[in-house]
Amino acid sequence: MKLENYLLLDRCPHCKIDSPSLRGINQFTSSASDGSRGRIWKTYLCERCGGAVNAFTWSQNGDVAKWFPESSVTDESIPDKAKAFLDQAKNSIHAPSGAIMLSASAVDAMLKDKGYKKGSLYARINSAVEDHLITENMATWAHEVRLDANDERHADDDAELPNTSDAEKAVDFALALAEYLFVFPSKVQRGIKDATESTSEE
Repeated sequence: MKLENYLLLDRCPHCKIDSPSLRGINQFTSSASDGSRGRIWKTYLCERCGGAVNAFTWSQNGDVAKWFPESSVTDESIPDKAKAFLDQAKNSIHAPSGAIMLSASAVDAMLKDKGYKKGSLYARINSAVEDHLITENMATWAHEVRLDANDERHADDDAELPNTSDAEKAVDFALALAEYLFVFPSKVQRGIKDATESTSEE
């Protein structure tokens, strides 16, 4: 992929739309304080959401080395079903109702993986607090975002349609829960393992 007039990404890092039109609007160069490691940058705008993406190459007409913000990758330590829902939720921000339902499904799958299978989603979140699996603050956060998704599933006449901000809040909570329940504990275990192996080799 070259640093051309359009950046050919699969999805916009901001709105997650598929095959975005990322149009180049500005180009500039930069280098380290000693003049080394010169880079050629181009700024792109998503024509759908207006989000900016910066990309660079190390040489004229070279391949794109990196772009920012980078597309996020869901950690492999998250259970497969929850991970699939999270990936779909992140890629559906431009369709808020769908993103909220997928976020709720991800949270549902994570709680079931931890043994919480009975009752409503919020009831199971409260049970997880009582068992000290998650904190009270996390439960409060869950209640403040539109995780229930009943409005979206049943299209209640009295419910307002969610917007992108609502979807982002739901996705953020689901990702934070995944980090708390699976990603961080996995990192801790890897750290302990690496430290133990390093000590044994001395």
